[in-house]
Amino acid sequence: MAKFGYEAINKDGKEVKGSMDAADEDEVKSKLRSQGLTVVSIKGQNFLTADINFQIGGYPTPRDLSVMCRQFVSMNKAGVTIMETLRMLCEQTENKRLKDALNVVRVDIEKGDTLAQALAAHPKVFPDLMINMVAAGEASGTLHIAMERVSQQLEKSSKTQALVKKAMIYPIAIVIVAIVITIVMLVVVIPNYESMFADLGTELPAITKFYVALSDGVINYWFIIIPVVAAIAAGIVAFSKTIPGQHFFGKIAITIPVFKNMTVKSASAQMARTLGTLLGSGVSLVEATSIVSSTMSNIYFKEALKDASMQVSIGMPLSRPLEECGLFPPMVYHMLRIGEESGNSEEMLDKLADYYDEEVEMAVQSLMAALEPMIIVVLAVVVGGLVAACMAPMLTMYTALDSL
Repeated sequence: MAKFGYEAINKDGKEVKGSMDAADEDEVKSKLRSQGLTVVSIKGQNFLTADINFQIGGYPTPRDLSVMCRQFVSMNKAGVTIMETLRMLCEQTENKRLKDALNVVRVDIEKGDTLAQALAAHPKVFPDLMINMVAAGEASGTLHIAMERVSQQLEKSSKTQALVKKAMIYPIAIVIVAIVITIVMLVVVIPNYESMFADLGTELPAITKFYVALSDGVINYWFIIIPVVAAIAAGIVAFSKTIPGQHFFGKIAITIPVFKNMTVKSASAQMARTLGTLLGSGVSLVEATSIVSSTMSNIYFKEALKDASMQVSIGMPLSRPLEECGLFPPMVYHMLRIGEESGNSEEMLDKLADYYDEEVEMAVQSLMAALEPMIIVVLAVVVGGLVAACMAPMLTMYTALDSL
């Protein structure tokens, strides 16, 4: 078997690049065509030209799983058997954990397991959403439709997560730059000022003395400061994974006005999209609500949906517990109530998801607009203090010279 790199065009007209192991170029062309791809070019690869995979040891991302589902649907529609489809997916997949899991899934299916049962054996690779929808698709004979819905759901979730992460890149980058500038000033610039003005016999201003003392502390005790900072950061991360920590940070996310708007709208979009997708695949409302609960990132929304699942199981309509929990916007439970009364909850949830997807984009822009002035103020204080510490001795010196 040799490795080949390829460029192709999918059914949406988008360029697709990748690599696969095959006996020759004809086999590569055959596999690509079976996936509904139009081949543009195929080139042999060696260890120098082969694609480098930087996520080889990590778990697959929603984007990885979405691509896998779309390839599965394309091959399934082309009449390829599940076993052959899984074999081809193993060759296509670049993520090592996903490739290993798919290989085991093939073996389990050969032993008699259903696809859903085989996927369920790898909970860290395949999410509950995919497993339950595959099970519903197998039971109803619409596996390709279920996989297509999974792909769409994962793409939407990936897009929403990307928007939220994008909002945090700018402030994090600014904070890192500010920290680097501060360290350089304290370690390199301030000590030079101290020695220069000590030779002149001029007394340093109070603000400069403060930064000189801070500089001495950083230079002389860095081996203590670094472990302490690392321990505090590790402690915060560990605390955030505990139940009290999840409640603490979850409360901040839904209380502070700057973050509340984006958190609530993002959770509403995720809940509506996932619940609508599950109901459309034939999963019961009780089970679907429980699955949605496990996918929520904020623990308050997770607990609210878990409680809603219990109340639905005793006959209560879902809109009522969503209203009583006080977390979701009125539009969510009002539209859901209309869907329950008219018998088209799935359609209403899809409309809600589309609406809140757009609202999340606007919330991200609003968050950025709110953070920018706050970041500017913080930078002004940090950098301004350092500049003042450097300039104050010069002004003192000039004043002393003028008085001579």
